[in-house]
Amino acid sequence: MIKKIITHILFINVLIVLVVVLFLQYAVKPEIPQSVFSFYIIALVVGLILFVTSTTKNMQEFWAPIKTLLTNERLFILRWLVMLSIPAVIAVFAGFSLLPSNQAPLVLRVIHPAPPGEINFGGKTINLRAAVNPYREYETADPEKFAEHVELGRKVYYENCHYCHGDFLDGKGPFATALDPKPANFQDVGTIAQLQETYVFWRVAKGGPGLPNESMPWQTAMPAWEGILSENDIWDVTLFLYKATNHPPRTWE
Repeated sequence: MIKKIITHILFINVLIVLVVVLFLQYAVKPEIPQSVFSFYIIALVVGLILFVTSTTKNMQEFWAPIKTLLTNERLFILRWLVMLSIPAVIAVFAGFSLLPSNQAPLVLRVIHPAPPGEINFGGKTINLRAAVNPYREYETADPEKFAEHVELGRKVYYENCHYCHGDFLDGKGPFATALDPKPANFQDVGTIAQLQETYVFWRVAKGGPGLPNESMPWQTAMPAWEGILSENDIWDVTLFLYKATNHPPRTWE
């Protein structure tokens, strides 16, 4: 009896939908947008409908238990339970979807604002579009020297940055839970992987106080490291960030 149920086409179709829904909701990280989720489910349901209607045998087997439930007098109680449960479940889901949220109001701000054309660092003007990391060329020209600068950057990071950004550069440092918004997760492809090295230099050097007006409110605990770290320190730690996360720096287009 159990084997007959679990091999029935109706049961298999329902099971497939449930498994896919649970997988997309809880197993896929980061969470996919609701519009993409709806698209996947609609595509899945359409595919299952095409499969069921592909042969007369499939259609008859699919509808057989439904017809039995609707016409068999011995299933009168079960039929009414099903009929009442369908609108009840819909009502519950509709009610929950209309409940007010406990989340704080959304604050719109630009996370990665357009950088200025140039900045002043320690009395020196740096053109962010024309400047390059002076140690990047060692990656191919002198790998040993490149490794030395990466190691210097590692020391800078773990002496100054890991408290917020974490030992694994994932934004989960010991201070991270006390900060809102959370420190940047450099492992995420949406952070430094999308940025140029000079952009990272600017953000490290100027921190939250150096953000332009388009990024207001300045909800960030990122300090301005200018005056604490030297220019060489910042270039070194930038090398380390990209090397440790295995992300190539983006180039200016």
